[in-house]
Amino acid sequence: MSPILASSSGVFLLFVVYIAVLVLVIAGWWKIFVKAGHPGWGAIIPIYNVYLMCKTAGRPGWWVILYIIPFVNIVVSAMVAIEIARAFAKSTGFGVGLWLLSFVFAPMLGFGDDVYSPPASV
Repeated sequence: MSPILASSSGVFLLFVVYIAVLVLVIAGWWKIFVKAGHPGWGAIIPIYNVYLMCKTAGRPGWWVILYIIPFVNIVVSAMVAIEIARAFAKSTGFGVGLWLLSFVFAPMLGFGDDVYSPPASV
């Protein structure tokens, strides 16, 4: 087998794995939004999905603007992830996992038996 063929098959395999993980994450967020009473298709719409995350976390919709401010977006996204975890009666550690390893924790939350309890709005 030529090195070019081996390289292209490796790239193809990596692409297939990437697409599979992407579909799993989208499906996880879709289920999370449905559990929270929001439209599931919002998981595939850029910016609107961030708005739905803020609403699921009990934060105002204008927090989407904070996501475009450098360094502030890091703190805000961590806060939103932790609040989403708390809304599903999960620990702060789970929220940090949802923030840093969303490709693992979003499907766990979406496909799990966890029930959404709306947080008190801030």
